[in-house]
Amino acid sequence: MPVNVPLRDYLLTRRSVGLAFLREPGPSDEELATMLTIATRVPDHGKITPWRLVIFAGESRVKAGEALADLVRRRNPDASEADLEVERSRFLPAPLTVGVISRPQDHPKVPRLEQVLSAGNVAFNLSHAAFAMGYAASWVTRWYAFDAEAAGILGAKDGEQFVGFVHIGTAAAVMEDRPRPALEDVVTTWSSPLQG
Repeated sequence: MPVNVPLRDYLLTRRSVGLAFLREPGPSDEELATMLTIATRVPDHGKITPWRLVIFAGESRVKAGEALADLVRRRNPDASEADLEVERSRFLPAPLTVGVISRPQDHPKVPRLEQVLSAGNVAFNLSHAAFAMGYAASWVTRWYAFDAEAAGILGAKDGEQFVGFVHIGTAAAVMEDRPRPALEDVVTTWSSPLQG
């Protein structure tokens, strides 16, 4: 297989674009369908599809934020208006957000961790797909990915959990890269069992 230079160079320079810097326009329905097709081409041993996706677009972004603010207000009646506004803005200003849900299943040959990792691959593939289609993306979790009630409000069912929310839009700024780890700090070569 020949070297795919543009793909290699993209992977060497890929970086997220923060939610605050994602603006209109977002992908069309046809572009989104392509992105989702790319996103779901991930390792899935056992062919059990241990994930699913929830789309937040248009007015549903505002409604999702309002629902989170209502939950916070109910739990903490003393929450400030500024705190509630943070919750209302969770899916803004990006024109589109895709929630990626892990739904691991009992399987004799596919451990649950492997199934969760498959869902993580969907989220990362979706980020790659957005960039490949000329958009930018940011994969985040936030508290509502791990809070069962909030996750349920956003579409998770019993036994499911969001592995993240991929915000997609047009980049409003060029982002500076962050420092990356030196390979010698994170890579070892195995040669023999470690001795206690």
